[in-house]
Amino acid sequence: MLLEEKLGVLREKSKTKFAPEIAEKMHRATKELRESGIMETALKVGDTMPAFSLPNINGQTISSTDLLKNGNLVVAFYRGVW
Repeated sequence: MLLEEKLGVLREKSKTKFAPEIAEKMHRATKELRESGIMETALKVGDTMPAFSLPNINGQTISSTDLLKNGNLVVAFYRGVW
């Protein structure tokens, strides 16, 4: 199954997974993001992410440059509760 087909299956399942008011918020937020122009400025496959620093769980500032010295770096973003 191709990725687009898998995403379609997930979209169909999500229609019954969330309460209608939650689904509406999710769709509205997605629409607002698309309309903001974010897709044109988002990193694409093969782009290099700019260096950044963020606090870790202990409040210490950690830089991506320092982490990359140990090897590849995976960054995950959590949007939080809708």
